Amino acid sequence: MSNALQPYDASPPPSALSVMGSAQSFVTMRVSGQLFGASVMVVQDVLRAQTIAPVPLAPREVSGSLNLRGRIVTVVDMRARLGLDPFPDPHSVMHIVVEYQDELYSLMVDAVGDVLNLPMIQIEKAPANLEPLWKDVAGGICRLDSELLVLLDIQSILTFQS
Repeated sequence: MSNALQPYDASPPPSALSVMGSAQSFVTMRVSGQLFGASVMVVQDVLRAQTIAPVPLAPREVSGSLNLRGRIVTVVDMRARLGLDPFPDPHSVMHIVVEYQDELYSLMVDAVGDVLNLPMIQIEKAPANLEPLWKDVAGGICRLDSELLVLLDIQSILTFQS
């Protein structure tokens, strides 16, 4: 048995490594009463109702564009994207600004909620009986105590027919 001092190993023990990275944070939002979530890794900002400039010949899901601190942001109407009725009060909408491929997009939603930390083990793939249009944009689901959280796949949300 050696009495020599061993160098201090600052890395976490193997059991701690398996726990690290096992949760992900999501910004929650409501669209027509349904709870959705977007990874905090892509969310850049949350805004109240904004002045939106129309974009001629844009797909129906694109409401227009807005100016955010000198950057042009494409506004995606989440109700139109999900095949739902128009916003009842366009002046009360909220915007979740996300970054995708170095461009900013605003997801126009009814309301923005809390940030939830979800253990990865609770995230499931979208069920087969989910409405097809919703299933196309769902990166997964999480069953909460009182409702279902649909986790958005930002790439799919921003891919639509013109």
